[in-house]
Amino acid sequence: MLDAQDRQLLEHIQLGLPICPQPYAEIGRLCDMAETEVIERLGRLKQQGLIKRLGVIVKHRQLGYRANAMTVWNVPDHLVKQLGGHISRFAFVTLCYQRPRQPEWPYNLYCMIHGKDRATVLQQLEQLVDACGLSSFDKEILFSTRCFKQRGAIYTAKVLTHE
Repeated sequence: MLDAQDRQLLEHIQLGLPICPQPYAEIGRLCDMAETEVIERLGRLKQQGLIKRLGVIVKHRQLGYRANAMTVWNVPDHLVKQLGGHISRFAFVTLCYQRPRQPEWPYNLYCMIHGKDRATVLQQLEQLVDACGLSSFDKEILFSTRCFKQRGAIYTAKVLTHE
């Protein structure tokens, strides 16, 4: 159940965390709560499934990263966790995750590299393939052609007023 403080907290986080050294303390100030209470409430709301996750949205194009490639591999399922862990260690990899295969799309390991130019991204990808032993697996390299709206979850009035 959401109480008034939970609703107020959700209203404040849905537009993003403040950019400051102590964002939870700042939200607490706005909601008249201690920083520890903000963190505890967010943890409880996440545990209850009302918040799926808290994460960072990086506006990469505004930072000059225009050559962005999602590379997908078809690897044996029993190797996904091991290879994903290895891939994730590279500083230029911004996302790495598993998705279930689809009948028309056999890939199950996804990796995102954001770069300032295509040549650099392809060079980094080659380094990744060599270092992780990925050359024997089928892959596709999908460069972004447009940027979609990036934002976090918006909590509707129905969720915020549900008792």
